[in-house]
Amino acid sequence: MNQPAPRRNASSSTWPFGWWSRLDTVVKLGLSVFVGSFLLIWGGMYLSRPDRSIPPYSIGSQEGTAVAVHVPPWTSDPEIETLIRRFRKVAHETRNFGAMKIQPTTPNDPEGRYQTITLYIFPHDAWAEPQMLHRYLAAADSAEPAERDFRKSFENAVRGYYSLQGDQEEGRIGPLLKDGGSAATAAYSRELFKGSVTDPLPASAEPSRAPSLSPL
Repeated sequence: MNQPAPRRNASSSTWPFGWWSRLDTVVKLGLSVFVGSFLLIWGGMYLSRPDRSIPPYSIGSQEGTAVAVHVPPWTSDPEIETLIRRFRKVAHETRNFGAMKIQPTTPNDPEGRYQTITLYIFPHDAWAEPQMLHRYLAAADSAEPAERDFRKSFENAVRGYYSLQGDQEEGRIGPLLKDGGSAATAAYSRELFKGSVTDPLPASAEPSRAPSLSPL
């Protein structure tokens, strides 16, 4: 004898979306706006994600021709070198550092808006703050011991350096050692290149970064 088929629970037949039909209209609208906003923001970040061939960086401050650049604390020396060499490449090819987030350093120079530029790269954002850069520049000719000590601390905190003076450029990794520094500090400082921007770039001007663990 055939047994009658068991009745199906109405709520289970619409799983997993049965809960949606029981929600208030205002709640549905709110959830839709929230999810839509999240997808819009994520999609915008994905489509406008930065150049992944160089490490992430930001311009902490700029005063005249001096620029303080901040990179995350975990940025390695090879990655900082990649960033420095990218600045070098821009100087050789277009000299338009606006694409690198830098305001014109010589806006009134008939020869160009970026005739002179000095970049200081820091892994700690405090050193890239406007007041720190201003104090460093203001103390250049100071005889005050406190200001001289501050300049030395500023230069020891540098992890990367790029200077463009007319047609001459220089790139360095590590602290700026004006007086030679200690043996321990000197071990982390080295010159990457120094010469004219009219010289051809070597084939290895931009070394490859380590593969990113990010899925994006």
